[in-house]
Amino acid sequence: MSGSIPFYQKHQRHYDRGYRSKETESKLSQYQSSSRYAAATASAGSSTSSSRLSPIPKRAKPTYLAVDKENQIIGYVVPIFRGSSEFATGFSDSEEARVRGTASYMARRDLFTSGLEMERSEQISRREAMRESAERISLNKRIHEHEEHFKRMNEDSLMHPPEFVIKPRSHTVWEKQCVRLHCTVSGWPDPRVVWYKNNVAIDPLANPGKYKLESRYNVHSLEINRCDFDDTAQYHASAMNSKGEQSAFASVVVKRFKGDVDESLPSPRPTSLTLCHASSTEGPVSEYGITFQTHIVDQFGVSFGREGETMSLGCTVIIYPALNRYQPEVEWYRDDVLLSPSKWTHMHWSGDRATLTLTHLNKEDEGLYTLRVTTKSGYETYSAYVFVRDADAEVEGAPGAPLDVRCLDANKDYIIVTWKQPAVDGGNSILGYFVDRCEVGTTHWIQCNDTPVKFARFPVTGLVEGRSYTFRVRAVNKSGMSRPSRVSEPVAAMDPADRARMRGTSAPWTGQIIVTEEEPAESVVPGRPLELQVTEATKNYVVLSWKPPGEKGLEGVMYYVEKCISGTDSWQRVNTEIPVKSPRFALFDLAEGKSYSFRVRCCNSAGVGEPSDPTEATTVGDKLDIPSAPGKVVPTRNTDTSVVVSWEASRDAKELVGYYIESSVVGSNVWEPCNNKPVNATRFICHGLMTGETYVFRVRAVNAAGLSQFSPESEPVEVKAAIASPAPPYGITVLECVRDSMVLAWKQPNFIGGADITGYFVDYREVIDGVPGKWHEANIRAVSERAYRVSDLKENKKYQFQVRAANMAGVGIPSLPSNTFLCEEWTIAVPGPPHDLQIREVRSDSLVLLWKPPVYQGRDPVNGFYVDIKEAEAPEEAWRGVNNKATEKSFIKIKNLKEGEAYVFRVRAQNKAGVGNTSDVTEPVPAVTKPGTKEIVVDVDDDGIISLNFECSGMTPDSKFVWSKNYEEISDASRLTVETKGNKSKAVFKSPGEEDIGIYSCLVTHTDGASSSYTLSEEELKRLLEISHDHKFPIIPLKSELAVELLEKGRVRFWLQAEKISPNGKVNYIFNDNAVSQGEKYKMNFDKNTGVIEMIMESLTPADEGTYTFQLQDGKATNQSSLVLIGDVFKQLQQESEFQRKEWFRKQGPHFIEYLGYEVTPECCVILKCKVGNMKKETSALWYKDGHQIKSDEHLGFTEGVLKLEIAQISKKDAGVYEVVLKDDRGKDTSTLNLTDQGFKDLMNEVFSFIANSSTPLKVTSTDEGIRLYTFVSYYNDLLQVTWHYKDSAIAFSDRIKSGVVGEQLWLQITEPTEKDMGKYAIEFNDGKGGLRRTLELSGQDRARVAGGLPDVVTIQEGKALNLTCNISGNPVPEVTWLKNDREITSDEHCILKFESGKFASFTITGVNTSDSGKYSILVKNKYGTESGDFTVSVFIPDEAGGKKK
Repeated sequence: MSGSIPFYQKHQRHYDRGYRSKETESKLSQYQSSSRYAAATASAGSSTSSSRLSPIPKRAKPTYLAVDKENQIIGYVVPIFRGSSEFATGFSDSEEARVRGTASYMARRDLFTSGLEMERSEQISRREAMRESAERISLNKRIHEHEEHFKRMNEDSLMHPPEFVIKPRSHTVWEKQCVRLHCTVSGWPDPRVVWYKNNVAIDPLANPGKYKLESRYNVHSLEINRCDFDDTAQYHASAMNSKGEQSAFASVVVKRFKGDVDESLPSPRPTSLTLCHASSTEGPVSEYGITFQTHIVDQFGVSFGREGETMSLGCTVIIYPALNRYQPEVEWYRDDVLLSPSKWTHMHWSGDRATLTLTHLNKEDEGLYTLRVTTKSGYETYSAYVFVRDADAEVEGAPGAPLDVRCLDANKDYIIVTWKQPAVDGGNSILGYFVDRCEVGTTHWIQCNDTPVKFARFPVTGLVEGRSYTFRVRAVNKSGMSRPSRVSEPVAAMDPADRARMRGTSAPWTGQIIVTEEEPAESVVPGRPLELQVTEATKNYVVLSWKPPGEKGLEGVMYYVEKCISGTDSWQRVNTEIPVKSPRFALFDLAEGKSYSFRVRCCNSAGVGEPSDPTEATTVGDKLDIPSAPGKVVPTRNTDTSVVVSWEASRDAKELVGYYIESSVVGSNVWEPCNNKPVNATRFICHGLMTGETYVFRVRAVNAAGLSQFSPESEPVEVKAAIASPAPPYGITVLECVRDSMVLAWKQPNFIGGADITGYFVDYREVIDGVPGKWHEANIRAVSERAYRVSDLKENKKYQFQVRAANMAGVGIPSLPSNTFLCEEWTIAVPGPPHDLQIREVRSDSLVLLWKPPVYQGRDPVNGFYVDIKEAEAPEEAWRGVNNKATEKSFIKIKNLKEGEAYVFRVRAQNKAGVGNTSDVTEPVPAVTKPGTKEIVVDVDDDGIISLNFECSGMTPDSKFVWSKNYEEISDASRLTVETKGNKSKAVFKSPGEEDIGIYSCLVTHTDGASSSYTLSEEELKRLLEISHDHKFPIIPLKSELAVELLEKGRVRFWLQAEKISPNGKVNYIFNDNAVSQGEKYKMNFDKNTGVIEMIMESLTPADEGTYTFQLQDGKATNQSSLVLIGDVFKQLQQESEFQRKEWFRKQGPHFIEYLGYEVTPECCVILKCKVGNMKKETSALWYKDGHQIKSDEHLGFTEGVLKLEIAQISKKDAGVYEVVLKDDRGKDTSTLNLTDQGFKDLMNEVFSFIANSSTPLKVTSTDEGIRLYTFVSYYNDLLQVTWHYKDSAIAFSDRIKSGVVGEQLWLQITEPTEKDMGKYAIEFNDGKGGLRRTLELSGQDRARVAGGLPDVVTIQEGKALNLTCNISGNPVPEVTWLKNDREITSDEHCILKFESGKFASFTITGVNTSDSGKYSILVKNKYGTESGDFTVSVFIPDEAGGKKK
């Protein structure tokens, strides 16, 4: 706050202290720090003591802060001897001289003068300051008057309508607290501000002390003192001047805390900022000059849990401004009771989120939970209800657990335990309750009562004095025992007085309490106990209490209790063995219905004292009666899942604990508890109900004696949101203006109150010189359209308008006053703006925009519209057109939108004169397809009726389907009827035709815009009419049309198959328009499972030529299929039938399955064969050639039903006609094969083909005469035709070039070849088809050769080394092989063979001997030829005479 400037100093000319010199500043600071200055300031400040504010004394700058009692800075204080507008800008010469003189004088005074001189100097300075201040005030007054005159002379340039710089904020406060609303308004002339409550002007004089209105420095405030519920309303400030009127709204909600404001709670401080002055007595409590704004978001809602579960409640708290070290006070309440951390409740504050965790839910945890966040600027709260249901019973039908177990009246001898009965009894009445105790520090539970007690209060005896105990309660009915309740808080068995004198405690695990007694004195018999009375009496027990005798001895006193039946004088001691230590006692085992009197005696070691006075006669029985049933129950709609239930309280109910409410769906007879913890009020909100269901409610009361009877059932109520009056409309615009009337348009309220808007009311008022007059009703009857013509206006007068919406709940509050409009006739040529823009069918990439044409047409009729679009966040320059050509329709579908992007739209109308003004801009619409969105579906039913169907999943009870054609609601039922059932609606066409073509749309009201459309085009209508015709006159679909086929024995089968036919289907068989039926000639079959229909005839005769038809009928569905058999088609079928018939008879005896044929084997062997069937031993098979039987030999065979005749080397002599005859007593069959002429030629060509395919690749070899080209075949036949080619031309044979056959080798010999013989050679085999050709490229230089180097004969002595080398040529490099005596030899240590560089072959024998003699050869070979060289080696022995050779 210290860094900011109060608004009342920002515009004052004295605030700038920049003119001061350092010297002057120093002197002034010395003067201000002096004691006299402080005293003067204090005396000046006393006049404002009512505000409890004081300036901070020691501050260098002349800015003073206002603080409260807690020294919290809350504002600025202006020094009292300076006015708010005293000084003109700058200083005069006299003032500067005075300041300098004053400064120098103060410096001299501080050094040399006395206190008296200082005082006189101060007085002189003040007189001079006052004089100059008066002069400046006079000067400023003259300047102000001059400025006012200038403003009046230039009024238009300065005047502007009111504007709210700061609008009032809404507040939620506690009852009996104060609230202040503030706003800051600018405008010229200065606006007049009036405050309204629910549109009624606030008059402070009518309610003295209730309201306080203030207006300072254009800041206006409304203070409401001691708020109550009637102050919950909508307030607004209306600012008016001659230029117009503006309003700003704020709501005030008053809440009650704990029924009434708890005075022990800190008083909430006002949550709005008050601008404080030094003399003000009111103001906010602000911290460091900051007003905190607290917002509770991300709130927990109504929650449901079950016993034993864990639940967390949390809210996010936003405090603005955020200070790092500042921590607000966060508190949690349950049913207005402050919660503290315990093992049941854990609280956490993270700095921005408050969390409450219920670690183990029990029914005690049910209630209204409130989060309260308090700052020094005020507090905010949020509340929601938590419901806790019973855990599943351990025994089916057992009651729910009791709750709220507490301990009362704890004494040495007994403790009274109380509890509340459960809401759920398991379907059977609760017989009673068992109380269990457990000593603190142990886990052993002991049952305290042997028989169940019905009264919800029980004294537990038999306790050890000083020990601490916890208790729990269980309910029991005839089905079994309930779960135990939550354990009570620990309590010690000791007298309250002893507890007060407690000095210390032992370890927590025992819970034992150690007390000290007074020092005993000499024994004295105690006196009588005093004030004996019966404090509680039930049919199970009676509780007595008394006071110890006044003359009690110093020794500990105990008591004996005696009872006596009324009417007798026989007293009987109750506690004969152990005296009672406490001045209270519970008596059991009393006879119900009898009357007793009681008295008590004191005793100690000195003896037993006199008895007390007896009590009045007390009848044993329950003094507390079960409460009566509550009265009338009234349910009221609240939300979609809750109902407010109120009822009449039970009459004359004593010690009432609360009420239980139950609900039941109408017709189910199943009642469910709405609350599991009794509520004390007579009004309760039942949550968790099903939307749209109808419920009835009942209530019963409960106290310690038990539960009352149920109240009468309430009237049924449907669960849906309550209806409220609608919010104000907005966006009032003028659509047309003539001399005495205006047409207005406005937008529908954002909140319609849960019911359809039934109409609108329009008010108007005249504005004269910027001052509005009184409101007048424009229409008495509500108008349903969002446009209305206001008549009887005055030409050239200014008016304002407001609109109110109405529904069945009533008329809502009016809208804000519109802008001021001048009533003058429009003369512009272009049309006015379109209005009432609506958006339908929003999808992720498209939507539909609707509008209404302008009321003002302009000079010529409107002939089209243009639609503009832009992104919602884009600047104005981003507007772009949707349609380049004007559309004549008042709707358009906008496509190609970007998913998730928000868009706004506007529309312009045009006529011949041009394009008019734009309409109002729509609200931003995101392009998103909402979950559950459905589209209109067209359907044609079995009767051919065409309908449009739409389903909506997000309907509310008030939703309705609205069907439109071309986006105009359908009112004519002659073409279309609408049927709606549940969340589905159907629009049925009565007689669809061309007049029904258009766009059909359906809108569901009271939803988030559920709508869809369907375009019925001419093509679509034609398609639907065809489907409708098919459905009206259905056709049985066929999988196959009528067809004919031949069966065994030449029988003829006519058949078709239907896709689907019912068991009731029928078939009529028609031949040449005459019905045929089952008989010898016709056999009919109809398989209704497969849909196959057939008619079989044994044979066909010329009389059967004609048209065959099958006519099908299945209900009203029909179909037929025909087959025409006439002319050649019939004759061919008849012949085929006859052939099949003969074939069947043929196959009754031995017959050919496959007739006689031939097969050529890879070995070029020809096999004649046929396959036969139905053979037996007696069947003979005879082979014939040219009519002559072929005798059986090794070439005939019969295996596996195949007869064979093998021709090993076929030749011309094998040509002929071959025949096989099968016969036995059953019949005869013949098969013939003609192998003459062409037949024989075809056979040989196949043989030739096998021979050609068996040929090897063409090769070349060397001979003594030249070279030979050759190929081998697997079999050679003399009839084989072979042609040799050279360079693709047949070779003309001569003595030098010859061909021949040797065995299976076919060769071409070229003697003494030359280079001219090089080229491509081929051999061609002729097989009567394409033939086969083998080729070889012959190149002489590539042939393998032995160039020379070998002798013919070599003679060598034994033991010598032999080495021979020869030259080898050829490409590719030849393979070299050495032979001895025509047998191949290999290289070893004795005989070394080498072939080097592909050219030189060497033969070396390291040491020859006689065995090396012989004929040697070298053989060289590559793919182009082979050549050899021979030589002879002769070895001799020199010792032998004559050198005899070996």
